[in-house]
Amino acid sequence: MDFSVWKNIEFAHPAYFGLLVLVPVMIYWHYAKQQKKQVAMDMSSLQGLKGLPVSWKVRFRPLLLILRLLAFSALVVALARPQTSNTSESIDSEGIDIVLGIDISGSMLAEDLQPNRLEAAKKVANDFVDRRISDRIGLVIFSGESFTQCPITTDHAVLKNQIAAIKSGMLQDGTAIGMGLATAVDRLRNSKAKSKVIILLTDGVNNVGLIDPLTALEIAKAFKTRVYTVGVGTIGKAPFPMTMPDGSIQMAMQDVQLDEPLMKKISTETGGKYFRATNNKDLESIYDEIDKLEKTKVEITSYKRFAEHFFPFAILALACILLEVVLRYTVFRSLP
Repeated sequence: MDFSVWKNIEFAHPAYFGLLVLVPVMIYWHYAKQQKKQVAMDMSSLQGLKGLPVSWKVRFRPLLLILRLLAFSALVVALARPQTSNTSESIDSEGIDIVLGIDISGSMLAEDLQPNRLEAAKKVANDFVDRRISDRIGLVIFSGESFTQCPITTDHAVLKNQIAAIKSGMLQDGTAIGMGLATAVDRLRNSKAKSKVIILLTDGVNNVGLIDPLTALEIAKAFKTRVYTVGVGTIGKAPFPMTMPDGSIQMAMQDVQLDEPLMKKISTETGGKYFRATNNKDLESIYDEIDKLEKTKVEITSYKRFAEHFFPFAILALACILLEVVLRYTVFRSLP
């Protein structure tokens, strides 16, 4: 028997261990019976019997009781059915394909969010990816043009590395919302997922690009893609970094321009929702809400297989009983 399995042993019917209370009863009954069998003889003195050797049969006769008790105990353990289990899980995930569209234009360096809008957006995107364990997620960046930073993938480690690599200035400056949305839709065009989602984050007004935002909206609707739009920026003015003639950077207060009517139209007509983030906490709560709105259906089916270990105990009980019977009627046979 492999005793290493006993670290994880379970018993199907542990109530049978209650039968072990009969062991003391069996011992008492055995010795009570032995007392009744003893014959009394009147002798003038026992002095002459002292020093006589005790027969080995007398010394080892208690072995019969030990065998009987061992057989009974092994039988009780067998009835309790010791077993080990092996649990396996089958995970059926109805995942969602998601594309994160992030504006990386120069205005995303404004510091109304800390340390700036772009870094705040990267952080919440990274946290969002960590929560979407079973979904395929991609990343599109845009400013004056758009670019697929990472195709939709389940390799979230690679995706998070690509998010970390984002920086302003990677693309031509400007705000091409239409291009960013169209590229994100294109990433999902061949998706077989039951739900296709885009989270489009920007802080400006569309001012450049080959594709108009309303045209991109129609493309998103044609491919049944739900778009959540996120407008980033405080109300009023925000501190923007400005490069001076001498090359130094100074902060200057500038008006925050955000095309909220367009963002609301895109989200409403695709079945999504528009959000406005004026600070880091708002941005975090927005991604939390989107995470709750887009729940992934994951079914986990557990399979538990049992391995029975009662057989060795049953064999031990049978062997002890047979050995007791053989010894009782041969070596330890007694006359009536």
